[in-house]
Amino acid sequence: MNIGKIARRFLIPAPLTTVLYLLKFGCKVSPKSEVELSPLIKIGKGTQVSSFTKIKASDGKLMIGRDVSIGTSCFISADKGGVTIGDHSMIGSNTTIVGNNYRYDVLETPVCQQEKTSKGIIISSNVWVGAGCVILDGAQIGMNVIITPNSVVSGKIAANTIVQGNPAKVIFTRR
Repeated sequence: MNIGKIARRFLIPAPLTTVLYLLKFGCKVSPKSEVELSPLIKIGKGTQVSSFTKIKASDGKLMIGRDVSIGTSCFISADKGGVTIGDHSMIGSNTTIVGNNYRYDVLETPVCQQEKTSKGIIISSNVWVGAGCVILDGAQIGMNVIITPNSVVSGKIAANTIVQGNPAKVIFTRR
């Protein structure tokens, strides 16, 4: 980790981060959250980031659209593949969005020592992610999707659907 990352993560007080994001993007970031100050993060106007949420973008772009609501105690991490969250989306409390994974194909090498991979995550506009969901690397969520609480999404979800479960499966198509 270089000196710039260390300074941005640990030496800048949270209230200053709140003010900087308000001035730069017109979004509301709780001073009780941890949002990394990074040139890789773009947050749309009117977006709200609630308390105890942690947002990191060390190695890839994180794009959050306009008027997005991110609930309490969420974790969002972007890696080389990036993470995109579309306009007017809602991310429920305790949701985890992780844009990387580890290879695990060499049995003689511990998983934590194998190469990291990152396909990226795309969450389209007007998506409602329920509380406690997990969105894994490679997920592609279409427009107008509703993901019920505690679901796990790792693949492609078609637009205008409601999904549930682990793994998330379509339970209803919105018309």
